[in-house]
Amino acid sequence: MLKKFVLGLIRFIVGGLFIFSGLIKVNDPIGTSIKMEEYFHVFSQDIAGIFGYLMPVSLPLSVVMITLEVVLGVMLILGVKRNWTLGLLSAMILFFTFLTFYSAYFNKVTDCGCFGDAIKLTPWQSFYKDIFLLVLIGTLVLFRKSLPEQKAFWAQISVVLAFFGALGLSLWAIWNLPFLDFRPYKEGVNITQAMQPSGELEYQYIMKKDGAEVVLDQYPKEDGYEFVDMKLKNPEVLPKISDFAIWNEQGDFTETILKGNKIIILISNFHNMDPEVLEGFDSLIDLEVGKTVIITASSDEEIENLMENRGWDVPYYFGDATVIKTMIRSNPGLMLIQDGIILKKYHYSDIPETTRIKSLFTP
Repeated sequence: MLKKFVLGLIRFIVGGLFIFSGLIKVNDPIGTSIKMEEYFHVFSQDIAGIFGYLMPVSLPLSVVMITLEVVLGVMLILGVKRNWTLGLLSAMILFFTFLTFYSAYFNKVTDCGCFGDAIKLTPWQSFYKDIFLLVLIGTLVLFRKSLPEQKAFWAQISVVLAFFGALGLSLWAIWNLPFLDFRPYKEGVNITQAMQPSGELEYQYIMKKDGAEVVLDQYPKEDGYEFVDMKLKNPEVLPKISDFAIWNEQGDFTETILKGNKIIILISNFHNMDPEVLEGFDSLIDLEVGKTVIITASSDEEIENLMENRGWDVPYYFGDATVIKTMIRSNPGLMLIQDGIILKKYHYSDIPETTRIKSLFTP
């Protein structure tokens, strides 16, 4: 009886974690694909160049992985296709454990993206989480003959619904913006304030005196101490945004962008971007309600060609590609800012009428 209870509890813990992880990432498959690109880039340099060929297909791979996580979690809890489920779960957790160990040990990718942007884990936390799951899944594999196997029609239908639900939501999030935005550039955020610490930074000072290390809350004024290191005691007060910077050949324009009404067209890159998607932005160029600008990570030549081909005459600035992708999961995308506050973000497939944009800016 106890064995049955423990195995049932493990099934629900493992299955629930996989479903939870998958559902969080269903919200933002593009974010997952960006994280996978990071891994593929690192592996292509450190392990084998073949991983570089996976970077262009990171988005469909992310959808497959996300859907698998949800479906396998449902199958484990319901007991559908027991051996297949345990085999695939074992393969996934072994792969994830390798990824997180590699990231932690070699300090290559500082955030595994296991739970998207909702829950941030350090590389070692991610590795320990995977070790925990590896032990639990290993236990289920060892006692697999004691696990129930459900063959009822309702269970099969539940798995099918989970598959199409996860797949459909993933595709919807790709063609639109994430349902829930856990990133620091979500709507309503005051970028100017988010770039400042929320409190006073407090440090611990690791010093050496008479050959022994001591930890002090204040930097010592007296002689005899040798500085070793300093650590932040309250990292929770660090700025939520620390990477926002806008510039062009004339200098830094970060503060300028955050003043007044700005209609910002964000373009992370021009690769594989259909020029027709830019047609929806034509009506925004001469809006009097705010100043329309372009922020891009592309080259001068690419942005100048765009301006000439579309007949646009607006200022353009440069930003980091990763920051632009963090700001909006759409290439191109639209962001409306008033005095540093993000009013609204739009996918290129959902550009609103100009009357709607005008109504969002308060006098």
